[in-house]
Amino acid sequence: MNIVVCLKQVPGTTEVKIDPQTNTLIRQGIENIINPFDAYAIEEGVRLKEKDGGRVTVITMGPSQAEAALREAVSLGADEAVLLSDRAFAGADTRATAYTLSRAITKLEKCDLTICGRQTIDGDTGQVGPELAEMLDIPFVAYVSQIEEIRGGYLRLRRMVEEGHEVIETTLPAVITVAKEINVPRLPSLRGIMRSKSAVIPTWGIQELGVDESMVGLSGSSTQVIKVFFPQRVHHAEMLEGPLEKQVDTLIDRLKNAGLC
Repeated sequence: MNIVVCLKQVPGTTEVKIDPQTNTLIRQGIENIINPFDAYAIEEGVRLKEKDGGRVTVITMGPSQAEAALREAVSLGADEAVLLSDRAFAGADTRATAYTLSRAITKLEKCDLTICGRQTIDGDTGQVGPELAEMLDIPFVAYVSQIEEIRGGYLRLRRMVEEGHEVIETTLPAVITVAKEINVPRLPSLRGIMRSKSAVIPTWGIQELGVDESMVGLSGSSTQVIKVFFPQRVHHAEMLEGPLEKQVDTLIDRLKNAGLC
């Protein structure tokens, strides 16, 4: 079975700064890591390969430095990796990102299952997975907590819902997003680390994917970031003085004037 795992390299800290001119994150000097939810996707892809055979290909879209995330994925058991990097991809929203990923998956050898993390910790939208499935015109299941069986072109899995769990059976190929309850990601082995260092990772741009520049990056985005800022948090406090009964009466009057009681 051919499995594709989509991952993203994200800042490894919540202490980020925003460039006021470009409204983008300032990534210089910040450690980048594999999106934590994507680590579960990598692990599940490798487990399926170890159980049923096949290959695991990891894909990411980003600048050249994102190659480090792909090499880490190879050290964790992925067989091959592809970096989608082109100046034309810059500024992509979730729709343009999903479109670019869908073109890359189409370019690969037959893909039976595409696995994504449930969301990224920087964008936090959870939109790329379902948009990717829509563009590939294949079934999609979110919040998968267990893959129960793959047999005869069908996939049976368990997914998390507010009321508990649902068991769903769908046809392959398909796209799923996984929750952290699905597994415990492994650490890279020494053999995996050595293999990742010598892995050949091709870089695909708009020419390799055969896509129009107007369909990717900022040009292909349905949404654009106008302004990014940190909300100003202002705290006001007033100490009530006097006898306790007077403090209570004053507090009740303040609450009534504020329409809170």
